[in-house]
Amino acid sequence: MSLKYNRILLKLSGESLMGKQEFGIDPEMLIHYAHQIKAISDLGVEIAIVIGGGNIYRGLQAESSGIERVQGDYMGMLATVINAMALQSALEKTGVYTRLVSAIEMRQIAEPYIKRRAIRHLEKGRVVIFSAGTGSPYFTTDSAAALRANEIDADVILKGTRVDGIYTADPEKDPSATKFDTISFTRVISLGLNVMDMTAFTMCQENNIPIIVFDINQPSNLMGIIQGETIGTLVADV
Repeated sequence: MSLKYNRILLKLSGESLMGKQEFGIDPEMLIHYAHQIKAISDLGVEIAIVIGGGNIYRGLQAESSGIERVQGDYMGMLATVINAMALQSALEKTGVYTRLVSAIEMRQIAEPYIKRRAIRHLEKGRVVIFSAGTGSPYFTTDSAAALRANEIDADVILKGTRVDGIYTADPEKDPSATKFDTISFTRVISLGLNVMDMTAFTMCQENNIPIIVFDINQPSNLMGIIQGETIGTLVADV
C-alpha cells in the first residue's frame, strides 16, 4: 500500500480529550484516538504527537484569576504532560510502543527533548509524544507543533479539530460558510482565518510544511489522509 505521508506530526487540542464532558479526560476519547493512531502506525507511518492542555488549564486564562502570565503558561505546560501521559497509557494498552518527551525536564516520567534521539525513536517505529509545549512561556502548543515538525523533518502537520476543515467563517456560527479543499498560506493570512496562531503558522509557511485541518472525531479520516484521500483542508503554497 502506497502512503502519501511517511512521517507526520499530529496536533491534538486538549479539548479534544474532553468528549462531551466540560473538562478533564474522557476515557472513550483516549481509546478512540489510540485505535486511529495504532492503525496508521501498523502501516509503518512514523508518528509524532503534540497535545494541548486546554481541557485541564489554559495559561491565557490565568491573568483573570490573578495568576501571573509566565506562571500560568508553565501551569498550562504541565497540563499537556498530564494529557500526554494519558494518551501514552492508552496507546500502550493497544500495543503501540511510545516515548513520552518533555520540553521541561522531569526524568521520572519523560525523556528530555533531544532532536536526534526523537528522530531515532520514530525510525524504530515508536510513537513520540511531545509534551510541555516548547518549554518556554508565551508560546502555544501550536507553536510547539510547528517547531517539532520542522525539527524532525515531518512531511505534514495534521491538525485534528471538531470541524472538517477550514471555512470562510465559523461553520458552527454561520451556516452559509463554505469550506476550502486547499488554500495557500498567504490567503489564510489575508482572509484573517484562524488556523493556528501566527507564530506557528508563519514557521510552517517559511519552511514549506503543509498543514491539513480535519475532523479527528471521524474514525476513518486519519487513515484516509495517510492514503492520499482529499479530507479536510490542505494549507500549502503550491
